Amino acid sequence: MEPTESRRHEEKERRREDILDAAESVFSAKGFDDAKMDDIARAARVSRALLYIYFKDKRELQFALCLRGLDLLRQRFSEARSRHLRGVDQIRAIGRAYVGFAQEFPVYFNALARSEAQHTELENADSICHRMMMAGQLVHAESIAALMTGQKDGTIRRDLGNPLQVAMTLWGFTHGVVQLAITKGEIFAHEGVPPTTFLNDAIDMATRSIAS
Repeated sequence: MEPTESRRHEEKERRREDILDAAESVFSAKGFDDAKMDDIARAARVSRALLYIYFKDKRELQFALCLRGLDLLRQRFSEARSRHLRGVDQIRAIGRAYVGFAQEFPVYFNALARSEAQHTELENADSICHRMMMAGQLVHAESIAALMTGQKDGTIRRDLGNPLQVAMTLWGFTHGVVQLAITKGEIFAHEGVPPTTFLNDAIDMATRSIAS
């Protein structure tokens, strides 16, 4: 790549990241439904026309934030695993890392929770939906590695079946309890169950269900 072309590519990537930063800020302030492309253009200090050159609609912006979130989540899961030797402890740490991710990065968490893709989009290797699917597989790979470690060291049951399905089930369970804590946290607290206690106990329950 020629120096001039390389600089243009770098400038384009910086502008794209700046737009995503602005979108994250707008989505955080207004929510996905109420945010407008005009709001994002103003926040990014670009014209509406230029915004649409980078992202064709709000859904594409949302999915680009999902990619950011998935990359960050994979890093958090990997770091969580690295702090523990036993597989069962790695699984528990991954669950807590997901809770921390949801609390620290609500825009990414909500973007991922809202994302829906059609089969044709997932089959298209050039689509952002396909890229999301591949990024999601890398996230699940961290859980699968923890499961396999636990089966080798004897801390996780060997009769669980398909590791990917188990990883997806654990993710689904954790995602569900996180959403409950977010939407019903005040009710839980009023009933004498603080959200933090609810989340920690739920993760321990999920971990015990697969422990040997």
